[in-house]
Amino acid sequence: MCVSMYSAVWSREETTERNYYTRYHNMSEITAWMEQMKRENPDVVSSMVYGQTYERRNITLLKIGLSSTVRKKAIWMDCGIHAREWIAPAFCQYFVREILRTYKTDTKVNEMMKNLDFYITPVLNVDGYIYSWHNESTRLWRKSRSPGTGGCTCYGTDLNRNFYANWGMVGVSTDCCSETYCGTKALSESEAWAVTDMLGKMREDILAFLTIHSYSQLILVPYGHPNISAPNYDELMEVGLGAAKAIKAVHGMDYTVGTSPDVLYANSGSSRDFARLIGIPLSFTFELRDKGEHGFELPEDQIQPTCEEAYAGAQHIITYTHDKAFYSYAATVTATLWTTLLAAWVSSAILLTIICMYKQVK
Repeated sequence: MCVSMYSAVWSREETTERNYYTRYHNMSEITAWMEQMKRENPDVVSSMVYGQTYERRNITLLKIGLSSTVRKKAIWMDCGIHAREWIAPAFCQYFVREILRTYKTDTKVNEMMKNLDFYITPVLNVDGYIYSWHNESTRLWRKSRSPGTGGCTCYGTDLNRNFYANWGMVGVSTDCCSETYCGTKALSESEAWAVTDMLGKMREDILAFLTIHSYSQLILVPYGHPNISAPNYDELMEVGLGAAKAIKAVHGMDYTVGTSPDVLYANSGSSRDFARLIGIPLSFTFELRDKGEHGFELPEDQIQPTCEEAYAGAQHIITYTHDKAFYSYAATVTATLWTTLLAAWVSSAILLTIICMYKQVK
């Protein structure tokens, strides 16, 4: 499929039109879109540069949420860690559009915008994404664009094998020409380091971590190593299965839920696993459409339905995360208060009984 089939002249007015979100966009268009989101929603949208790529391009996220006088909890979402997975950045754009479109009228979205901030990176692997738009021969480029070392003439590291999470153990290659080359060491790539640094600074605030990929129609939970299980594996599976059910309800698409070794293949060094290892309780990888018919070259007429169903799945996870954090806490405080009051009442009753008994004896 020729890249030029996706190319289009971008104009400011297009971002407010529905058909903008039914096409793939190159990096300059996505950057312009991010700026417009800030201009049109200054009260709830800001941006942050939190790193640079090998080729010295900015890695930028959008922070979305209603202002608060207290420190807020957060949801992390990144897209485009693998350059050729164009549907992933398209979904991040769609997700931003939807929460900005609905938060004023949807009471639940509004509540979550008050309690949570959303940190969304539309394209993490900026160098690789730009390269995948270069021409037809580069369309399926996956990795970063850093040069090989030790005499290797190949370029790029698989960023999703480069995180400090059982790095280099399973499902990776040490051949720098391989699609799954894990790098010379954990965090050898500036892009992986940027995410690691941000997550490290925010790990006490981030409640859920979502990283968006394609393809295979999967929801993956930690861990990628076959001999390691997440301490809250049952919860992760329950939430993931709920998300898959929400996805199926939209267009009837089946998404399989499980660890990578169980439903795909073993792999180490992923950002999903790193997020869980540092204590972020709910960490998921979405592998969007399809199951291989078109693969990484998903036609544009499938962008909207793919994003609609994925949004339902993400919304299920985010709603669960929000309600667990805020309603469970309130319920715990209430239960503790009632327990304390009951204990005080029982103690008072016992004391009164003892006094009465004493007076009768006297």
